[in-house]
Amino acid sequence: MVGRNNIQNRIIDQSIIAVLVIVTLVCLIPLLHTVAVSFSDKSAADAGRVLLTPIKPTVASYTKVLDDSQFFTSFYISIKRVLLGGLLNFVITVMMAYALSKDSKQFPLRNVYMWFLVFTMMFSGGIVPWFMTVKSYGLLDSMWALVLPHAVQTFNVILLMNFFRNLPKELSEAAEIDGAGPWYTMVRLYVPLSLPAIATVTLFSIVFHWNSFFDGLILMNHQEHYPLQTYIQTLVAQLSAQAMTAMTPEQLAEAMAVSNRTFGAAKIIVSMIPILIIYPFLQRFFIHGITLGSVKE
Repeated sequence: MVGRNNIQNRIIDQSIIAVLVIVTLVCLIPLLHTVAVSFSDKSAADAGRVLLTPIKPTVASYTKVLDDSQFFTSFYISIKRVLLGGLLNFVITVMMAYALSKDSKQFPLRNVYMWFLVFTMMFSGGIVPWFMTVKSYGLLDSMWALVLPHAVQTFNVILLMNFFRNLPKELSEAAEIDGAGPWYTMVRLYVPLSLPAIATVTLFSIVFHWNSFFDGLILMNHQEHYPLQTYIQTLVAQLSAQAMTAMTPEQLAEAMAVSNRTFGAAKIIVSMIPILIIYPFLQRFFIHGITLGSVKE
């Protein structure tokens, strides 16, 4: 019987490992293919002959992206947007989530505010009212146009609110008995105990601000104010045949060495590098159950 159980356990373990290997390959193969395409020759990529290894390796696509001072200017603008927007999202999300985590007795208008939040998730005013609102506040062609319209991210607020509501009520009650006010309780008690959830919503906010390109295209009037993703999108448009007619011979030779396929792959790789650098620092918070054992009843 013991031997049979051991055999069954080994079969189960091997099956789980096989499934995990398959899932890992499913995740890695598209990434490896994208890297291979970005380093491949234009003709090989357009012909669809590139699989997981580059064919006629070249860095022409990366040269096209990096050999431009505007690229680094846009990169710096995106960094500022992520820092400013992430900080603003963090402060507003924590304060709103903490207030909405209270019941109706402690916060009588809680349900009213919750309906406002849910309504914004279900319905949108549209692009034209959004643009007119930003323009009426004089925010066009400024960093605040990229940050303020996204200051409140409803999904993150609801996610963090639910995490706050799952914290033991005895913690806040004990703090109240000891004379702690709402601000002190939120900053010194709720925030430290909610680092996993805060790390999650912070990562969501960083990814959103880094990957956004459409708002920069609509709200920025000058190319030197474009964030990185918006600028990369304009580079893709510059590879059209109509744009090539106005290029110098050197620029034309450089453009002919790349295609929308190889350039798009290079764009994806360059865009994901900062997120790949940030993610390991936030990942460790995802696996910690900080509140486990904090209250004993």
